[in-house]
Amino acid sequence: MSRLLHEKSVSYKGYLIIPFIFGKADNYEIYSYRLLAEIGQKSQFHKAENPARIYGSSISNIVDIAKEHIEKNLEFSSQRDNFKSRYIYRNNLIIVFQEAGKYFYDHYPPELLNNIAAPKLFTSEYECLSWIKQGLDGRYTRQRAR
Repeated sequence: MSRLLHEKSVSYKGYLIIPFIFGKADNYEIYSYRLLAEIGQKSQFHKAENPARIYGSSISNIVDIAKEHIEKNLEFSSQRDNFKSRYIYRNNLIIVFQEAGKYFYDHYPPELLNNIAAPKLFTSEYECLSWIKQGLDGRYTRQRAR
């Protein structure tokens, strides 16, 4: 699978729609998507790849396809947006959560939807993001030095 286009992700009704280029045909890109669910593993669509089994000709097209599939197969109704505090750094997706005055995060690398976050709590979103950035910058520096 090609890199997930985290920077083009869209939050919709408790899901995060993450498009990616599935392939090319006659120099045209074909798009697909992956989903993250606010309720995590309780959702049959958490980390699912293209559950609609329909591909798109553009990012906006595949996002519309995903939204339509979510509407038709809605498992839960969410009034909040758990994905609103999401950031992209070095093509990594970082989602920051806040609960009871503490902050924590999920971290997804560019090609996978495997959460590689450390189990750590922070007192602010800034502290959380700074710690993540420092870790990613250190890893990037070590990889380049080899």
